[in-house]
Amino acid sequence: MAERYDVAVRVISQKGTCGAQHKVGDEWLISGRTPEGICLSAFNALLPSLRVLMFGGAFPWSSDPDATTIACPDAENPVVFELRRRK
Repeated sequence: MAERYDVAVRVISQKGTCGAQHKVGDEWLISGRTPEGICLSAFNALLPSLRVLMFGGAFPWSSDPDATTIACPDAENPVVFELRRRK
């Protein structure tokens, strides 16, 4: 079985009015369960990248193999999240 990592999710940018009231500095630790308080639309956008980082993968376009950034799907009020693998 592959090693499994926790992933820290942090809001690094927010423009406009977020319907879920996310703001810069909000954080969650993903450890196998959906975290309380995160917008479901944003979580849905994050999930594929979360799974990559949780199971040791990396993104070829990222200069840091342990991190990536993902924006929520609300293009008029974007929230950008940093995902960082915890070792």
